[in-house]
Amino acid sequence: MRVTLDTNVYISGFEFRGQSWQLLHMAIDGEIEVAVSEPIVKETLRVLREKFHWDGYRIHDARQQILQLARLVVPLQTLDVVRDDPDDNRIVECAVEAGSQYIVTKDKDLLRLKSYGGIQMIRPADFLNRKQSHGQ
Repeated sequence: MRVTLDTNVYISGFEFRGQSWQLLHMAIDGEIEVAVSEPIVKETLRVLREKFHWDGYRIHDARQQILQLARLVVPLQTLDVVRDDPDDNRIVECAVEAGSQYIVTKDKDLLRLKSYGGIQMIRPADFLNRKQSHGQ
């Protein structure tokens, strides 16, 4: 199962653990295939540095962890499907390029979109429940 994680999932996983942490570990364990793009990595690290005051060592470590658990893709198209928050388009672009089935997010604008090009927007808890009930 191929998924794209929103920046808020990485941030929540690194900073607060919980369900987002479970998702990161599912990727590490090979239970899901995660796709990431450089704009997602950069935004994640920027927020960890600016809002959570992570130092350079922790930022470097987080970058390495993301690149180890996810497959780096380079989106070849620019999309404009999330009008209320244009930065969210970077998430969709990554998912489209990677052929992801899901975008796992806590973002209201993406969740409101529900799906795009066959990619379903889903909350971390709902994704974990669905994966558990389907045994995938």
